Amino acid sequence: MNKQESYVVCRFYEELNDFLSPQFRKHTFRHDFKGRVSVKDLIESLGVPHTEIDLILVNGESVNFNYLIQHEDNLSVYPMFEHMDIAGLSKIRAEPLRHIKFVADIHLGKLAKYLRILGFDVLYENNYSDSNLAQISSNEHRILLTRDCGLLKRRIVDYGHFVRHVQPLKQLLEIVNWLDLKRLIKPFYRCIRCNGVLADVEKSEIEDQLLPKTKLYYHQFKQCPDCKHIYWKGSHYLRMKNLIESVIDQDNETNNT
Repeated sequence: MNKQESYVVCRFYEELNDFLSPQFRKHTFRHDFKGRVSVKDLIESLGVPHTEIDLILVNGESVNFNYLIQHEDNLSVYPMFEHMDIAGLSKIRAEPLRHIKFVADIHLGKLAKYLRILGFDVLYENNYSDSNLAQISSNEHRILLTRDCGLLKRRIVDYGHFVRHVQPLKQLLEIVNWLDLKRLIKPFYRCIRCNGVLADVEKSEIEDQLLPKTKLYYHQFKQCPDCKHIYWKGSHYLRMKNLIESVIDQDNETNNT
């Protein structure tokens, strides 16, 4: 068989179509290739980051990213399944994440703050380079959140998500619905400034750091042991409480429109 005649028949499902050229979306299409090509490289050449994929079937059989595409293979590519456990079927990753934790790129600072308000472990610094982000994601098994498709195509990144929305609150709802996180929300657990785990603190221990009215009207406090920031149930608490309630009460179908 002449290398120039090699082709694969492809079909991408659900939200993976967001990354494809319009002529390839939501239908089966033929894609020509030359030489030895891994299924990962072929998929990413079409625009789909490997981190968005949960299952690859070639001729009906589950394969991993190292599978070498053969002439006339039939390729079906699926995103994360929301209502089906495919742990025993998919060969994409060696093991699922035991703990949900994130690292966010420099453009997602507000999203990182919102996720921390819900109690999720999110690393964020506005000086992280792409290499830093990829390495942190790989070393600490964190889900990399970004709006940069190229970053998600780095080979060392196993877990990641391309954030579709631009507005931070919609981004938050997107992530909560994508991973079905409502059951894991733990409000006022983390410091929204540095991601540290908050601890109760006696008023007497921090009294000299409080403003006069705060000292007079509030008596219960939490403090971050890392950055020492102090929290109490003032107006900022009410704003965060409203945010949390809006996420919990939001209908999934509405979020995705």
